[in-house]
Formats: sequence, structure tokens, C-alpha cells
Amino acid sequence: MSAVAPETGLLAEVSAIAREAGDAILAIYRDEFTVEHKDDKSPLTAADLAAQRVIAAGLARIAPDIPVLSEEARAAPWTTRQAWSRYWLVDPLDGTREFVKRNGEFTVNIALVQDHRPVLGVVLAPVTGELFAAADGQGAWLQQHANGQWQPIGVRALAAPAVVAGSRSHGNDTHEFLDALLGTPYQPFPMGSSLKFCLIARAVADLYLRLGPTSEWDTAAAQCVLEQAGGAVLDLAGDPLRYNTKDSVLNPEFLAVGDRAVDWKARLAKARPA
Repeated sequence: MSAVAPETGLLAEVSAIAREAGDAILAIYRDEFTVEHKDDKSPLTAADLAAQRVIAAGLARIAPDIPVLSEEARAAPWTTRQAWSRYWLVDPLDGTREFVKRNGEFTVNIALVQDHRPVLGVVLAPVTGELFAAADGQGAWLQQHANGQWQPIGVRALAAPAVVAGSRSHGNDTHEFLDALLGTPYQPFPMGSSLKFCLIARAVADLYLRLGPTSEWDTAAAQCVLEQAGGAVLDLAGDPLRYNTKDSVLNPEFLAVGDRAVDWKARLAKARPA
């Protein structure tokens, strides 16, 4: 696979939109803000909505014919979505709980999904300025700050003790599953939002097991980054996570991994509860 830094073209344009959304988020993050709650009790702030407006306008400008599915916009019905072969999948502020805690572990996620898989993904951490960008045929890249040099990133081989990224705010008990999956002690690495995937993509962590609900916009952009860095995101049957295949936008439980040389399908079959 050739690696082409996202300095021009669609990936560069989407990266610029993500940075603009990040600026809108930071303008609110640095001030006082109120927190509302949606019907599912998840938090919502003015920053979520400000980033949504920026991204919606930016995508409409660069690709007006591609539909958008976003956490903070009314979702198109399944009767409409099932005809989509290509669409944008957006979480304007992933990790609102981390935003409210002011710990910086939240992201802007923008993905282009084609034929049920993410083929372009951008993940921005507004507080640190780190931007991860990837697309089919271009590899995976990290830009440490706006206008910084793009650096190629890639996963590492699995070795003991494995570093296991885990949720900062969602208390899923994964210990027994991970013990069975790995068979050796491991080192936990708590992290908020889609940055868990990015830790694996940049060879800081080895895997991330998610038991419990997530939505498709939570994972698509970071899945693209991880896959283009050499990793994979698998459901618990060991098959790649796919998008827009059903009415619900909820993902199955999944495992994100760096080292694809490991037979994760076989390990999952042994570790998965009966």
C-alpha cells in the first residue's frame, strides 16, 4: 500500500473541516457552559451543536451530493439509508462526558463509508491538536498540531504484557474476557472517546475490547485510521465491523486490535461467553 500524506485532496479537506469544528468546540470548552441531557440520558452541550453546524456546512460545501448521518442531526429512516452506497458518518463531539469533565479526551470524528466500510476517516483531539487521518490507498497519518508535518503511523506486533485501552467513563467489566483472550497479564490504559483506537494505530496500545453499546458514528472514523495503520476492528465472531446494514445504528460488541497476524477469530471463539 502506498502512503500519501493528506496535504491535498479530499482527506485534506475533511481534515480542515475537523480542525474548524475543533476550534468551535474549544471556544465553548474554555468558557462556562451548561449541560443538557438527551432522551437516553447522555449529555449534550452547545459544543456538540456548534461542531455539528461547522461539519454539516463544510461537507455540504465539498461534497453536496453525499448524504450525512450524524449523532446530532435527525437520522434518515432505514428505508432511505438502505439505498445509500456512500455517505458521511459523523460524531461532532465524541466523548461529551470527557468534555464535561474537562480532561481533554474527546474527539471530532468524520468518516466516509462506502459499501458498508469506512474508506476515509479523520479523528481530531481538539485540546492536544492531534489529528489522525486515513483513507484507502493513503495509509494512516498523524499531524501533531495545525499546520504541522504529517507523520505516518502504524501498529505494532503483540507482545506481553499487552497494553489494553479501555473506556474512561463506561464501566464495562472486561477482565474475565480479556484474561481468556490474552492468557497473560496485561496493562490497562484508560482513555476517553475514539482515541482508544488511535492509541493502537500509533503503536502505544495493542487492543481495545468494547462490551456494551456504541453507535456507528462512535467508531467509523477511528476504525478507518486503525485499519489503514495495519490493524482491525472485529465483532466478537471475528468478522470486520460493518456499517449501515440494518435499521439500528448500534454496533455489536467488538474488539479493536493492532496485530492482525494473531488468530483473533480463534481466540475470540475460546474467550467469548457461551
